Amino acid sequence: MLTSRQVLERPTAHGRPFALPALRHPSVSALLADHRALLTDLLDGLGSPLHVVLPEIFEENIGRLRQAFAEAGAAADILFAKKANKADCYVTSAAALGIGVDVAGAPELVKALAGGVPGHRIGISGPEKDDALHRLAVQHGCLVAVDSVSELRRLAATARLAQRQANVLLRSRTTAQPGSRFGLSAAERHAAVGLCGELSGHISLRGFSFHLNGYSTAERATAANEMIGHCLDARRRGSPSAQLVDIGGGLPVRYVEPQLWEDFLRQNEPAHYHGAKDFNGFYPYGGQPAAQAARAIMAHPVDGGQTLAAKAARHGIRFVVEPGRALLDQAGFTMYRVQQVDDRRDACGYAIVTVAGSSFSLSEQWFNSDYLPDPLLLSARPGAAEVFPACVAGSTCLESDMVTWRKIGFPRPVRRGDHLVYLNTAGYQMDSNESPFHDAALPSKAVIRLGGEGARPRWRLDGI
Repeated sequence: MLTSRQVLERPTAHGRPFALPALRHPSVSALLADHRALLTDLLDGLGSPLHVVLPEIFEENIGRLRQAFAEAGAAADILFAKKANKADCYVTSAAALGIGVDVAGAPELVKALAGGVPGHRIGISGPEKDDALHRLAVQHGCLVAVDSVSELRRLAATARLAQRQANVLLRSRTTAQPGSRFGLSAAERHAAVGLCGELSGHISLRGFSFHLNGYSTAERATAANEMIGHCLDARRRGSPSAQLVDIGGGLPVRYVEPQLWEDFLRQNEPAHYHGAKDFNGFYPYGGQPAAQAARAIMAHPVDGGQTLAAKAARHGIRFVVEPGRALLDQAGFTMYRVQQVDDRRDACGYAIVTVAGSSFSLSEQWFNSDYLPDPLLLSARPGAAEVFPACVAGSTCLESDMVTWRKIGFPRPVRRGDHLVYLNTAGYQMDSNESPFHDAALPSKAVIRLGGEGARPRWRLDGI
């Protein structure tokens, strides 16, 4: 159920240098403001870094996205892209709210099933899946996105042995991105549709999917329109069940105010980073919210002016959408304990703050980029207000282990024992690159539910 609590708080830059304060869900603000002692106890007891995951906000995001498609007049099935976060609590919430899960391998599939998601609500989208995964998918009635004619033949053989029918999407390359390593070429797609007809006893062609890089709503709508055409062609060729168009994920998340983001991009230069690090690109942190992007995709004009949603409805097409980051927007944050502060302001104008943990627990470096929203400084002993420029380093012996390369203008000096909070890290940040490097234990995930207004937060370890 949607409530006014979902309106994000919009902090201002407060004149700090290079400031990119993160938008904050009111529940996150309440947790940080009213339950600091609980968070400190969890960090002390479970170790640094600590990932806090908030399934209630994940559930709100599901409701908001459902509403966006309904208001656009589009029939759509939501599959949570599990790769965006490993936490079991999100799968449990997905099962409770009746949405599906998108997986790419047997371990993710097993976890989705164990979390209560039925097989017919699970999509499998990894490239060139192995026979063991095929067997599980056929047994549980999952929807399998097939990347090649050879995989289609292997899947049909698996279904024949199981005396079942496999539900299939044909993943096809789009006109806009013909060089993608994922999906069938036009000639391969034509052959695959024919093969589905020949193997109809073991293959049910349910529709088409595609892989698209980037966050362009127009490009995604155009690709979806292409897939509608493929469905109509498949029906003419004897596959009447071709009624699904999977538009994938790629729904953006707004981390910071758009104007601040534009200001940042205009002033950005290597001098703003430790070691004059030069990055080629960043996630679009000031982009449009996911629900707004979904509406834009469905409202995009196709074929002479009708909307994509209207065309789909006219032809009995149902959409499948696989958001990961978008459903995890504001649904978690990461806390680090400050281990050491190397104050180099006199020598080079900024300090290096070393935290207990590493950049493996904040994964933007995987994309050769930096996680740009400012971390919050929580001080045990607040000091005098003064701008304290510092970057943030991990505690490993790697020169490149920088949690934040950018020099942050902290509002007061950072001291050993302080805490840094990185907001909105649940989507593709907190666990994508986790590693037990140096034999360090993987960070814990604390699942917190705030409950009603004034209620005491309840917490547990994820998976327990």
